[in-house]
Amino acid sequence: MNSKPQYLTEKMIVEQTPKSEAGTKTLLSVIGASSLGTLIEWYDFYIFGSLAAILSTQFFPKDNPTAALLSTLATFAAGFIVRPFGALVFGRLGDLVGRKYTFLVTLVLMGGSTFFIGLIPGYETIGFWAPLLVLLLRLIQGLALGGEYGGAATYVAEYAPKGRRGYYTSFIQTTATLGLFVSLGVIVATRQVVGVEDFAKWGWRIPFVLSALLVGVSIYIRLKMSESPVFTKLKSEGKTSKNPLAESFGKRENLKMVLLALFGATMGQGVIWYTGQFYALSFIQKACNVEFVQSNIVVAVALLIATPFFVIFGGLSDKIGRKGIMLAGMALGILTYRPIYEKMYSLTDLKAKQELTEQTKVDVKKALVANTADSLITTTTTKAFADGTAYKEVSKQTVPADASVEKPKPEVVKSVTMSTGDLMMMIFLVLLQVLYVTMVYGPIAAFLVELFPTRIRYTSMSLPYHIGNGVFGGLVPFIATALVATATKANETAAAAGVAPVVSKAYLEGLWYPIIVASVSFIIGLLYLSNRAKAVERD
Repeated sequence: MNSKPQYLTEKMIVEQTPKSEAGTKTLLSVIGASSLGTLIEWYDFYIFGSLAAILSTQFFPKDNPTAALLSTLATFAAGFIVRPFGALVFGRLGDLVGRKYTFLVTLVLMGGSTFFIGLIPGYETIGFWAPLLVLLLRLIQGLALGGEYGGAATYVAEYAPKGRRGYYTSFIQTTATLGLFVSLGVIVATRQVVGVEDFAKWGWRIPFVLSALLVGVSIYIRLKMSESPVFTKLKSEGKTSKNPLAESFGKRENLKMVLLALFGATMGQGVIWYTGQFYALSFIQKACNVEFVQSNIVVAVALLIATPFFVIFGGLSDKIGRKGIMLAGMALGILTYRPIYEKMYSLTDLKAKQELTEQTKVDVKKALVANTADSLITTTTTKAFADGTAYKEVSKQTVPADASVEKPKPEVVKSVTMSTGDLMMMIFLVLLQVLYVTMVYGPIAAFLVELFPTRIRYTSMSLPYHIGNGVFGGLVPFIATALVATATKANETAAAAGVAPVVSKAYLEGLWYPIIVASVSFIIGLLYLSNRAKAVERD
């Protein structure tokens, strides 16, 4: 007697499902509704990272800007780290009760937590309650996102015709990048409308509060959606899993697929994704000191140009397989990240540019600090360069009225506005990185869906995806920034001791993390992944 569980395969289900249920019109509406909701969740999740530099001054002490930024990035990363737990909780729920209602819950949680982040008073008002409340809401965001992606990808895949999963699920893959693009667009537009100073004071809250409206629209649309016909048929036959967690991770064959998906695919895909988009933005703003609006324009234009390639590579994977495309994206990142970032840095290296000294201006203003006798001296220095680059430095020094009180460190903000030629080159360099992202990310949803049977698919695919992206990928900005800070400090210590720098190019040290992780994933994937998943043949 055969004791193996008898899975109702998707081929059997589709043959028993009326064609009208999976018609072209229905499929397009499924993709549209799923993609819109997922895009909004990514928007909610990413505005925090996009505003990291400003949030560090709002929710953390200002006396140590580097520590404040690292604390903000750590809070940002915390949302990623809990994503696997969200995958377990909501994945199990999705395999038990259905895909539709599960990612309705995740949408409400994500939108609500984002909205309330925009309402939290700053550190100067409520002290350490500010970062604690932000951290709590950030964790809720992470849990919600952990349940959203697997549901949306599974939902679309179970509507897609056989042999076209890569193409149709790739539309879901565009939502992460488009969510980042929309977040950058809303931030830049809000900043332009309210002004630089007001945006830093209170205008940054608008993109968070706006989430409530976007989520409301998406909830209305998703309520009109029907459950996946594949899951509906499975449920009507009484063959859904009674314990998705035990079946996914307690059975050796499924656990092996989960681990292989994690270490051979999503781990490498995750670091490529977050290096090419988030770390690129952070590097441009912090290492290159590119002016805020211009830095966001660089990334936004690159994202917009590259987004169609998610669909191109997703569709191509239906024809030639997922493995080769994903591994090629990893390999390109491994081999080219350091030269790309070295070139990015050189574009704004003022030491290599000819300064037009006659155009240098220094403006000094002195005023009293509100409600004190202390003085605030603001020094604004502007410089011009022969290639069209402009530089601006604003230094704010508080001078205590009591001469016996030590002066605090001045607050210094530097910004470089690139010339048109350098701007185009910077966009191209970021575009290259985002193209690597489309190669690893475009086919990944179909790859994961095809590894696991329908009854445990939501749970099984969600965990490796969110560990790979949430933990390995989500830690890229924090670990990379910390590596650069460590190398910079080592060089400063060496300079103080009168010896040669410990690291020749400290600004590139952060790249070792994604390069090493992607290399490990590439080797495992090359050796152990098959080009087409077993589930394709079984279905």
